Amino acid sequence: MPGSSGGQSVKSKTGRESLDGWVMAGELLFLGEDFSDSLCRYAFFQRYGGASQPPYASLNVSLSVGDHAEKVLENRNRIKERLGLASLLSSRQVHGDRVYCQRGALAEDLEVDGYDALMTNVSGIGLMIQHADCQPVLLYDPVVRAVAAVHCGWRGSVINILGRVVRQMQREYDSFPENIRALVGPSLGPCCAEFRQYTTELPEAFWAEKDENSHFNFWQITSKQLLSSGLLPAHLRISGICTLCSKAYFSYRRAAGTAQGITGRNAAVICLLGGRSVNT
Repeated sequence: MPGSSGGQSVKSKTGRESLDGWVMAGELLFLGEDFSDSLCRYAFFQRYGGASQPPYASLNVSLSVGDHAEKVLENRNRIKERLGLASLLSSRQVHGDRVYCQRGALAEDLEVDGYDALMTNVSGIGLMIQHADCQPVLLYDPVVRAVAAVHCGWRGSVINILGRVVRQMQREYDSFPENIRALVGPSLGPCCAEFRQYTTELPEAFWAEKDENSHFNFWQITSKQLLSSGLLPAHLRISGICTLCSKAYFSYRRAAGTAQGITGRNAAVICLLGGRSVNT
C-alpha cells in the first residue's frame, strides 16, 4: 500500500521500516534534514514483544480493555526500556478534543483522564497514544523543540482535533505551523474504512473522500486538515499501513468479527531528547 501523500513510506534514520518487532523508529527525518543531534525520537509499535495473553497478545498498552494491569504495566516498561525513557505520559482517551500540556518533569508514569492529545516541551517524557484503527498522529516542532501526540479517530476528524492541537502548539510554544512535522501512523486505511451511516456520522465535506463502497480515506482527510492548519506538504508523512489488513497490529474492527470481540491497543510514542527547551 502506498505510504505518504508522495508515495513514500516513513523511514528511520537507518532507513529501516522494521526493527525488532516495531516499525518506523528513529529520529524524525524529512527532506534530507539531519537531526543527528538526536533531539526527537518516535516509534509506532506493533503488537508483538509483550507479556499479555490472548486476546491481548502481546504488547497491549491499554489499562481499559480488560487485560491484567500487571501485564499492561510490564508492556509499558518494555516500551520505556526500548526507547530509553524514564516516564510515559498517556491518557484514557474519549474521542474528544481536549489537549493535555505537560509543563514539568515527571518522576513516574502518568495517565490522565479524558484527553485525546498530549503535548510537551520537556525532554525525557514519552507521549503515548493507544490505538487500534484510530490514527496516531505525532507532531514535532524542531525550532522551538516541542512535541505532541494525538489520538484521532473518525470522531476526532469530525471535530478537527488536529487543527486544535496545532493552534495549541502556537499558543503554548510560539510554534509556526510551517515548522511542524507530522507523522500519521498505522491506522484504518481507505481499503477498510467502511461507513454505512456516513450521511449521519460524517460531514458532507468528507464525502469527497468516499469510494463507491462507502469506504473513506481518512488519511487524506487528515492530510487536508493538517495542511489547512498551515503545515507544509513536505513535512507530512503517512505510514500507509492499515491496521485491519496487517495482523501485526491490534484492530478494533477485526476483533469485532470474533467471538470475544475484544482486543488490545497499539502504542505510538514520541519524545524529546536532550535538555529542556529554552522557549518556556
